[in-house]
Parts: sequence; C-alpha cells; structure tokens
Amino acid sequence: MISHAHQPIAAIATAPGRGGIGVIRVSGKQLLPLCQSLFNRNLTPRHAHYLSFNDATGEAIDKGIALFFPAPHSYTGEDVLELQGHGGPAVLRRLLDRCLEAGQPLGLRLAEPGEFTQRAFLNDRLDLAQAEAVADLIEASSEAAAKSAMASLSGRFSENVTALDQRVVHLRMLVEATLDFPEEEIDFLEKYQARDQLADIRRTLDDLLGQARQGMILREGLHVVLAGQPNVGKSSLLNALAGDEVAIVTPIAGTTRDKVVQQIHIQGVPIHIIDTAGLRETEDTVESIGIARTWAEIEKADVIIHLQDIRSPEDELDAAITKRLPPRTPVLKVYNKLDLVEQTPENSQNALYLSAKSGTGLELLKQRLLDIAGWNPAAESPWLARERHVQALQQAAQHLNQADQHAQLNDSVLDLFAEELRLAHESLCSITGQFTSDDLLGEIFSSFCIGK
Repeated sequence: MISHAHQPIAAIATAPGRGGIGVIRVSGKQLLPLCQSLFNRNLTPRHAHYLSFNDATGEAIDKGIALFFPAPHSYTGEDVLELQGHGGPAVLRRLLDRCLEAGQPLGLRLAEPGEFTQRAFLNDRLDLAQAEAVADLIEASSEAAAKSAMASLSGRFSENVTALDQRVVHLRMLVEATLDFPEEEIDFLEKYQARDQLADIRRTLDDLLGQARQGMILREGLHVVLAGQPNVGKSSLLNALAGDEVAIVTPIAGTTRDKVVQQIHIQGVPIHIIDTAGLRETEDTVESIGIARTWAEIEKADVIIHLQDIRSPEDELDAAITKRLPPRTPVLKVYNKLDLVEQTPENSQNALYLSAKSGTGLELLKQRLLDIAGWNPAAESPWLARERHVQALQQAAQHLNQADQHAQLNDSVLDLFAEELRLAHESLCSITGQFTSDDLLGEIFSSFCIGK
C-alpha cells in the first residue's frame, strides 16, 4: 500500500448493510477538481453543503451532505471529501462508482483495508499506537475497553512511551558524548549518576509494562476451552456463564458435536468460552470429527477448564491434554454437579467445585479466570495495548537490564552500555512507529475495515 500512497483513494466508510446514513470517503492530494466534476462548483472548506448527488448524465443518485476538508487539517492529512447520503447498499455503490468515474483523471482508486488510517500515520496525524487504537475503538466489546481505546487514541499511551524514551535518549547522549574521552569512563558513571538514572528509568518501564499487560488483557481477553468427557455438564456450564441458553443440553451423551463459542465479560475483560465435543473413544463419524476439533481448540487455548462429574472417579484426560498443550498453558480442574452430592469438598488452588445447574461456585470460577489472566482491577490500565506493545516493552526492559549489568562492571564498557541504550530506544520507538518495517505496517493496517 505504501508504494501507492500518492494515488487518491475512495471507499464506503460505513458498515455493510442498510442504515439511515451511509458515507463515502475520498482522500488524496488536490481533490478540488473532483469536487468541481461532481458538483460543478467548489465546496467551502469544513462547511456542510446539502446537494444532489448526480451521475454523469445529470440524473440524481441521492441527496445528502458534502463536506470538504483541505489538507493538512483532515483525518488523513490530505484533502478529504465526505459524501453523506442514505445508507442503502445499492445507493452507496452507485455513488462510489460515480466518484471513481469522476476521479479517473486523478487516478482515483478503491482504498485498501485501513488505508485511510495508514495515511494519517504516514502524514503524522497519528502515531502508530494511536492508529491501532482506531481499530481497537471500533472493535471494543465492553465499555471499559472502549474507554481505554479512546484514551490510547487521545495519545495517553504514546505520551508515556515517548516520555520514557526521551529519558533513555538523554542518558544515551551523555554516554556517547563521553566515549570520546575513554580515560574518564569510570568517572562518568559517578559524575552523571548514570546508575541512579538507569535504575529510575527501569522502575518507570516496569510500571508501564504492568499497565500495558492490563491493557492487553482488556483488549484480547482469554480464550477458554471447556474440555471433558461426554455428559459432565460442559454445555450447562457454558449456559450458566453466559446467562442464556446458547448450547443444547440433553441427558444424552455426545449431544455437542461441534464447538460453540460465546463471549462473556467479567469486570470488563472479554472471556471467549468455547464449548466442545466430549472426549471419548467413538466409532460415530460425526462425533469423531467433533472430537478432532476439540483437540484443535485445546492446542490453541489460553486456559483449559477440565470439567469432570464430581460423582465419577478421576478420569485420565489430564495427561492427554497436557501432551498437546504449549508450555505453561494452565489447566483448571473443575468438578461439576455439586448439587447432587451431600458433602461440599473444599476448593483449592488446583480444583474448584461447582454446580452449573444451581450456580454455586460460578463467581469463584470467574475470579479464578481473572487471576489466571493476571487481571488486577486496582491496576486497571488507562489505555488499551496490543501484544506487540508488550513485547516491545519487554525487549526494552531486557536491554536496560543488560545496560545495568555493564554499568556494574565499572571498567571500559561504556560502548556496550551505550549500545544497550540504543537498542532499548529502538524498541520503545517501534511502539509509536518511528522504527517500524513496511511489512509490519502492512500487517497492522490490513486488519482494519475498508473505509477506515
């Protein structure tokens, strides 16, 4: 996309389907000729014009509002034209085709997914973390996630990263200025209190990393797979957690043949619950396919709930599940049908007892899932973060740790000290996009919807 950034682009900016309003967005350099071609007049910048949208023969396609935002004061930093008409798919397609037809002399083409926001980034209207927050705000599935995404879009996350990076750069500047005088290397660490500065930077980074982890949890949540033998109550537990009858429940073993996915929110954190086919030996072809899909879900889950009937002896699934899991994927043993026994066993770190039918123990299960996720409401992040942000902060922390080890040697290691600071600086800058490969940009923006 970056190689075609000089071409003007157009797309339907509203969601597919029917609605009261539909928006066509056009962005590019020097769009005044397009306005003249479409309306036979120039548009006053940032004023709403109620106009007839006509085809090339003069026949009316629709009537609506036209808005023109001249560069650089627009979303993309280029000239932007927005046409707001009625939200019927046929009307919007005709209007988009008309824009492409009128803009043919300018090289106007259909926009790629996320290309408007990518241009906002390339034209310094947004940094990369803010650009990603645009998609996060659109996709936010809870009020907490929406608030945090808006905070990221407003630049709060970027401001914290930039402030930390400036401190790294300042210390790096002092080190590199001293490298021309090798006989003073030992004095440098004491004279400029380099160790103290570095320790303070590391503490700030640790705080920022903790907040980013909370933001990542709030954005991505947990993928939780309900696994177990047939008829232990997996579908009943899914329904209980969802508060609705989303899965079929019968006394017949093997009722669930395919996965059933339901998203719930616990304290604003999205939890993706996946009910699966019961694990057992079977000659039923359809059930075998469902069991194969169960194992596929287990292998990519964040958490496994190994559900068992409290009245039955221990099954042997734990070992089979563990063999298929990536390292450190937690398996939570949960015993269901507590309402059918007289004595209530004591919950432990490794085992929970509940009744999906009566709801006993559900709140404890929800809290345990939040604990596994690492969610701390008291340390709720004021912004959303992505996995790449957390990884970049972790890389910066590793480089600062290495810098600290060099600083402790107290001999001719200032060049290594400076190099670790440089690498930490690059890791932090990758969050806001100052050091970012074109491949990563393409991957990030291709996940956006068309028209944004």
